[in-house]
Amino acid sequence: MSPDNIVQYLISGITAGSIYAIVAIGFNIIYNTTGIINFAQGEFLMLGGMISITLAQFMPLPAAILAAVIITAGVGFLIELVFIRWIDSPSVLRMIIITIGLSIVIREAALHIWDEKVRALPYFTGNEITSIEILGARFSPQVLWVLGTCAIIVIILNIFYYYTLTGKSMRACAANRTAASLCGINIKNMVSLSFTLSAAIGALAGCVISPITQTQYDCGATLAIKGFTAAIFGGLGSSTGAIVAGLLIGVIEAASISIIPLAYKDAITLTLLLGILFFRPGGIFGSREAAALKEY
Repeated sequence: MSPDNIVQYLISGITAGSIYAIVAIGFNIIYNTTGIINFAQGEFLMLGGMISITLAQFMPLPAAILAAVIITAGVGFLIELVFIRWIDSPSVLRMIIITIGLSIVIREAALHIWDEKVRALPYFTGNEITSIEILGARFSPQVLWVLGTCAIIVIILNIFYYYTLTGKSMRACAANRTAASLCGINIKNMVSLSFTLSAAIGALAGCVISPITQTQYDCGATLAIKGFTAAIFGGLGSSTGAIVAGLLIGVIEAASISIIPLAYKDAITLTLLLGILFFRPGGIFGSREAAALKEY
């Protein structure tokens, strides 16, 4: 393999891995506060992309993206309010079934609203033929938007969790829900906020990746599986682990293209997920207790 190809695969892997990391962070936001694994997380990315594409026909692109993020955040809030909040001490299996069911409902609704056509937002910088060259490898300027968005999300989340009262309250819920409640923290509000925040982050990611990956009504399912793999691999609840694992999975997928046919790329992620669950269910930075999916 030539050095040019190595750099090309590395850039492609980091780009895809950044997307997986953002999805994994969305899983972690909800899991940390509630203990719930939200398998509808991938649909938030799809909704963000689809809504922004629709709105971009009537308003400037930045306004369309902002509106899409707000609308999707509202969907996340409604999901928690209508389907999650009223359940008293549900089992992990019950919550998995509910969130999988919600993902199917959202996907089917998207099919009826937007049909099966593949759509995409315009490139934020340049166009489809504009490229940047580094060490012989060429990539779209949109890649920089993806990487930059991922970095900004991580930085803002760290500031939010460690330097704001609300963020500290959410961390308290993750550490000990009973103790947090006794300290006067409104657990239900923190749960609602976690769903809203996770949906908003997913929607923003869906908008940023749309020019590169394009958006279709069923694109969320694949991203959810890969994001979940990154969350498990990195250790449920660990943002650092999500980033490291997401990037690693992206690079492994990109490198595998030089060895196996492209059609088998998704099988790499599923094989990796099964291997992690068998041999290290706690992930890189997590524990076996995290892998056990604590009850909500």
